[in-house]
Amino acid sequence: MADIDENDSIPGKDITISHGTRRITKIISGGQTGADQAALDVAIEKGIPHGGWIPKGRLTEAGMLPENYQLKEMETASYPLRTEQNVIDSDATLIVSHGELTGGSAYTREMAQKHGKPWIHIDADVIPMKEAITLIWSWIDENQVEVLNVAGARASNDAKIYPRARAILEALL
Repeated sequence: MADIDENDSIPGKDITISHGTRRITKIISGGQTGADQAALDVAIEKGIPHGGWIPKGRLTEAGMLPENYQLKEMETASYPLRTEQNVIDSDATLIVSHGELTGGSAYTREMAQKHGKPWIHIDADVIPMKEAITLIWSWIDENQVEVLNVAGARASNDAKIYPRARAILEALL
């Protein structure tokens, strides 16, 4: 997708983006399939620094995460500890889902609350794309977010989460 200015339309999407001056300087995630990898892929394609923590062995549900994803390996294979560290290391967390938060996504929200970090949940079943982008940009500006942690369902729990999270992040970044 071509670079877009803050007031450009996204071809084929009928979405217009309008936001303040805040700029995301880094994307982090836990590297899991689905929303996490969508965020990392968009960051890589757009030349935005990326990172985050991943469990020992670079574990994802699909096996070992390739080295081109610049995530740091935890000393433990614990997904919850990885999730908490990514929340701690970010300014705020964006959670993308289809429906209510469950499992690791709900835990991500709990960790953001525990550490007093801003978080926003975009339920793609309820919030239209254009409205989601507007909400996220307002939230980013309000919370002065530069390092954004992105979380959401893994691919095995939601086959449509990767393309939805990717579309949102392409519009944001």
